[in-house]
Amino acid sequence: MSRAIESAAEMPKAWRAARRILAVRLDNLGDVLMTTPALAAIRHALPGSHISLLSSPGSAMLSGHLPDVDAFIPFEAPWMKAGAGCPPGPGWLESMATQLRAMAFDAAIIFTVCTQSPLPAAMLCMMAGIPLRLAHCRENPYALLSDWVPDHEVVEHGMRHEVARQLALVARVGMQTPSNRLRFAFAADDEASLKQLMAAEGLGPAADYFVVHVGASAASRRYPAALFGAAANLIAARSGALAVFTGSSAEAPLIETARCAMGTPAHSLAGRLRLGELGALLAGARVLVSNNSGPVHMAAALGTPVVDLYALTNPQHTPWEVPAVVLNEDVPCRNCLRSECPEGHHRCLSEVRPRRVADAALALMQAFPDRLQRPAHQAFSQSVEAG
Repeated sequence: MSRAIESAAEMPKAWRAARRILAVRLDNLGDVLMTTPALAAIRHALPGSHISLLSSPGSAMLSGHLPDVDAFIPFEAPWMKAGAGCPPGPGWLESMATQLRAMAFDAAIIFTVCTQSPLPAAMLCMMAGIPLRLAHCRENPYALLSDWVPDHEVVEHGMRHEVARQLALVARVGMQTPSNRLRFAFAADDEASLKQLMAAEGLGPAADYFVVHVGASAASRRYPAALFGAAANLIAARSGALAVFTGSSAEAPLIETARCAMGTPAHSLAGRLRLGELGALLAGARVLVSNNSGPVHMAAALGTPVVDLYALTNPQHTPWEVPAVVLNEDVPCRNCLRSECPEGHHRCLSEVRPRRVADAALALMQAFPDRLQRPAHQAFSQSVEAG
């Protein structure tokens, strides 16, 4: 029978004894980054433990960049959106359970948003012989979870920030961290290779630049590329800083649409950056102007100010503990949780004028002028709240 945990607790004896921990977060890269404070809480509470992260294949690219994760285990779960289009073959669940069983985990912590069920992952962990299994769950999980946090969160009545939700989960078994900041690390090699790439673009080590990220995994979260270009043009013209566009190779056409809307020079690094190099680029930027996507949460981890074009598809993923301005237009269809705009108008983003974006970016650049003098790796502790 599951033990329902209704309030914060001291760490139970069984959890204090755990040494091999499996964290489960099967969502996108940004979701994993928003889980890093909770992962840090596990590390702080159990400093001698080994922490593995069962993640989606796309999020496994974070391997080597999360200081509190010792190992990544990629897994394309068919109960998640990314794996839904690829039905697994026979024996897939048993195969993963066997792999996890061989790793002899003492405990599993399953991180989900309130619209996801933890029960498929809980079943996998039970099959793997993991004795302690913690998760939020809306219905009684009975034996599937050893430690159950009843999930009372409802989208219509507001949702906690994703970071707060996951910190609350681990706090129920007595795990806390002195710092709730997001975590992301990059190496000196990443900085060195980025400098070479930027030099080839004509950007020297003292270049004054801002980053523009026009892509997002869901179409409903994309600000129109031409409007990104118009905003970037205003920022560049008024600040003298250079626009540097980032994205995947597949997003290169979006970037070119944005650049064609500009009358000032701009650089594109589409498809040319490894994740660590992107981190180094963001760490040295005056500001990031972006859709609500993974780079926003990387920037938050690195202390880089953010202008977030935040579609009103869901409320809980805004930039966390970093100077930021969140921009959108209120619409009756807010919190739709959809990857495609159900109304077809994208008004929550498309009605945000480029001048408003530029004004927000320039205000952050003026508020934090010392970013030009600070080392790339030095993060900010200040926070700006704006609507």
